This record gives sequence, C-alpha cells and structure tokens, in this order.
Amino acid sequence: MTTNGAGDGKLLSGVRIIESAMLGPAAVGMNLADLGAEVIKVEAPGGDYVRKMAFPIVDGISLLHWHLNRGRKSISIDLRKPEGVEVYLELLRGADAVIEAMRPGALARRGLTFEKMQEVNPRIVFCTISGYGMTGPYKDMPSHGIAYDAWAGVARPTINEHGMPTIPSYTAVGINAGPLYAALGILAGIIRARATGKGCRFEVAQSDAAAAFNWNGIEGNKAYERPEDEVTGNDGDGKGERRPVGDNSMTESVRYQMYRSKDGMVLFMASEREFWKNFAYGVGRPELYDNKPGAKYADHARGDLELRRTLGEIFATKTTAEWLEFGLKVNTPICVVNDVKTITRDPQFKDRLPMRPYQEAGTDLMPSPIKLIGEELPKLSKAPVVPGCDTEEVLAKLLGYDAAKIEKLKAAGVLS
Repeated sequence: MTTNGAGDGKLLSGVRIIESAMLGPAAVGMNLADLGAEVIKVEAPGGDYVRKMAFPIVDGISLLHWHLNRGRKSISIDLRKPEGVEVYLELLRGADAVIEAMRPGALARRGLTFEKMQEVNPRIVFCTISGYGMTGPYKDMPSHGIAYDAWAGVARPTINEHGMPTIPSYTAVGINAGPLYAALGILAGIIRARATGKGCRFEVAQSDAAAAFNWNGIEGNKAYERPEDEVTGNDGDGKGERRPVGDNSMTESVRYQMYRSKDGMVLFMASEREFWKNFAYGVGRPELYDNKPGAKYADHARGDLELRRTLGEIFATKTTAEWLEFGLKVNTPICVVNDVKTITRDPQFKDRLPMRPYQEAGTDLMPSPIKLIGEELPKLSKAPVVPGCDTEEVLAKLLGYDAAKIEKLKAAGVLS
C-alpha cells in the first residue's frame, strides 16, 4: 500500500489506485478520486475512445470523459509488450487496488493475472467490473449501458404513435450503481488488506447492480408468488388487496401524487393521516379530512377520482414556490417536480450541488454528493485531454525512472 499524500487531510489520502478502464465503468475510479484517492489511469496507445463517445461534445471532448475521468493522471503503456507489463507490475508494488473496468480477463490476457499481481503485492485488491459479470449465460455478450436496465426491469419500453416499442426516458441505473458497489468493495478490501496483509479479488456486474436497485419490484413480485393469505397488499392497516409493486404502482394514488400548480408541478405526499389532516385544515378544507381521514399510515386514497379532481383544483390555485412554503408552514410533504433543465435553477440544488464551472473542470460538473462537515472535499484536476499526458511525471515520481530509461521505453514503443 502507499502512504503517498497521507498527510494532506483528504479522506482517501495515501490510497493509490491503478485503473484500466474503458467508457462508463471509469466511474469506479471517479468515485474514489472524488474522495482524494490517487487514481492513475493506464491507457493503451491511442487512449480510451470515451473522449469521442456520446454527447454533448465540449471543446472537442465528450462530456462523458470530462465527467468520468476527472481527477486522474493518465499514462499510456502498451501492454502487448513484455516491458509494458513489467512497468504495470512495478506500479502495483506501491498501489492498494487495481480496477479492471472492461471485459473480464482483459488484463490476464496480457499476462497480468491476479496471481501475478499478488507476487509483487500480496495486499492488492483487484476489482473487475463488467456488463453481465464473469459467470452466467450472458457473460460474453457485448452490451451497452441501457442493456443492464432493460434486463433488470428498470427501463420498461413505451409505445410510440406507430405502435412500436421505444426506449423510455429514464435515469440510467446499472452504469451508475455498479461503480458505486465496486468502489464500496474496493474500500472494504483495502481496509482488510491494511489490517491483515491479505488482498482479495472480486467482481461487480452492472446488470446485477441495476437489479439490486430494483429490489422492491423484484422482491415484491416474488413475494406475491406465495399464497394470498400469507402475503397481502397494504390498505394502511397491514392488510388489503394486492397491488402492483414497483411497476406503475402509484398511478391510481391520490394523496400521494403529482399535481399541476399555477406555474409548474408539485408532488403531494400525504400518505400519513397526520400529514393529510395538516393539509386539509391548512387549506381551509377540513371536510376533506373529516369525511375521509383514511388509515393512520400508508393510505394513498387510491382510486378516489373525486378527491383527485378536488386536489387538482386546489393545487392549481398557488405557485410551486407558494406550495413549498405552505408545506413547510403546516408540516405536510410537498415537493417541486423538476426536470433536468429546471433543477439547476432550484435553490436547493444551488445550495447542495453548486456546479464547478467549465473554466476549472473542462465542462460544468456537479460535485460529489458526499458533503464533509467542517471541511471540503478535494478540488479535482480536469480529466486528461491527451492520453498518456502524465506518463513521464508518474514514472519519474512513483518509480524513480530517469530520463534515459523513459526515452528507452519510448523508443521501444512501450510508452506513448
């Protein structure tokens, strides 16, 4: 393990990660770099083509790269050459973990097996993150990020005006959740390795992560396979008819629903009797509660179209800002419904997630959602525009290579 930078006060000071990553799974290293880990991205000659993938393109470089590869040092090594493999192994001697964020076995095919890594560093933590993982009938299938969400039941198709199924508008889960699980596993592995000297190897599939985030729908419907006298719905008193779980389960809800305000849309969440009473009395309509107080908990007044129309008329009388102020005043949960454009103007977003300007980060980037109290997370360097731009600095600083050795490796085509 490394102690480099251990005294600079960052949460992950002294943690060094060697990363071999392509495209989206580079988010593993990003999550660790956000907390102060030293992440060295080892790129093949020509670099990670993430710089040209997806859109928008900002100053000739993909937003995907600006976001995912922030806080990195980039070095370029040709692992097809034995000398390149030796350089990689030398880097591992002072590292805590290796990230293989591509098809499983990519490093092993270059001679960098876990066993070989352990020979030079018994405490190394080796994480492989891939689409479908290292086992199962799908393990060798080529894929893109939406595949994992479609597989996990997260990205459910919509039908267009021509009757054709289409990809829905949704927030990608697998490609974001997978790297979080991987980063968590890496940190757990490092803690044990530092305590016991024992490294480990583990893998994360982004498809598994998508399913894990969709646990309510998957586990809920699995529970419904049991007899109805054992597993019921919930009418607020811990019983009731079965209702859909995780898939359009809220379409008929009334006291837990979206409503149009005078200038936008709000989400009303008065499923508890206390909140419902506070709302009804607060708007001067006590009869709404008195006539239909509902159950103490988990009552959405499901299917009550008359009440839904009434609430629609009420919510249309105030602006979104006025409803937020009202909810705070009377203690009933009301939330603004944003989209990806309006959220950056939201005062809560501005307070919690002030975007780092493009002049500093290459493009405007949101910060890590982890907020230290009384101190700040490190300000990360821009994502490296040119593959291998830090090669000489890294090898000189970490491995003590002199200029002559670096030039010799360059001449041999090992470094670029």
